[in-house]
Amino acid sequence: MNNLSDGSSLFNPRSVTKALLRGVCLNYWTETGPINEIADCIEHNVNAVREDIVKMVAGASVEVDLQGYSASDLQLDTRDEILSAMVVFGFLSYHDGYLRIPNYELMEKYQKVLSRESMDEIKVIVDNSREMLKYTLAGNGDQVAEILEQVHDREIPFLQYNDENALSCVITLCYLSARKDYFIEREAKSGKGYCDYLFLPKKNGKPAIILELKVNDTCEAAIAKMKEKNI
Repeated sequence: MNNLSDGSSLFNPRSVTKALLRGVCLNYWTETGPINEIADCIEHNVNAVREDIVKMVAGASVEVDLQGYSASDLQLDTRDEILSAMVVFGFLSYHDGYLRIPNYELMEKYQKVLSRESMDEIKVIVDNSREMLKYTLAGNGDQVAEILEQVHDREIPFLQYNDENALSCVITLCYLSARKDYFIEREAKSGKGYCDYLFLPKKNGKPAIILELKVNDTCEAAIAKMKEKNI
């Protein structure tokens, strides 16, 4: 499904047709080979586009200067050329100077790309995200805080806690494996207010998770605030 600039949605006809014929909803279009093509584009110059991919997986849009490249003109030597190629091939959507991942099908593929060896430090964080979910479900706040601190201390400049989008990238990577079992909403509306992150289980039997982030405050204060807002 593609999310358009006016808020409407456009479904991929191949996936819709296959789902109707087989009676099973799957990401049929992306099973035709785009994962390798996406990875090829990214791995042509990982350092140039790695930060952009992480930001878009976290739900942020990325500013880019497209020069009207055609597929035959692209050399994939610079960040703008690589991102332009991904737009030309339909792997990213472009509107008013910004790029986004256009649909859920491709979002799943980008998440897999982040776990490839070429992603270096990012792969390490993604691999550890299974432990992050385990500690969260166990209510082990100390271990969760320790993992967040370890990610913060890694030599990856855009993962430093210097703005809201950077923090969103940290949370996205630390909980990337949770997306297998949960729909994760950022600043989700709940009760009278908004929680920072809401994890909604895809299947019955798993608990929902509310993630509320506080700086220099206690868990008790955060819980009291959530109760006050009926989150």
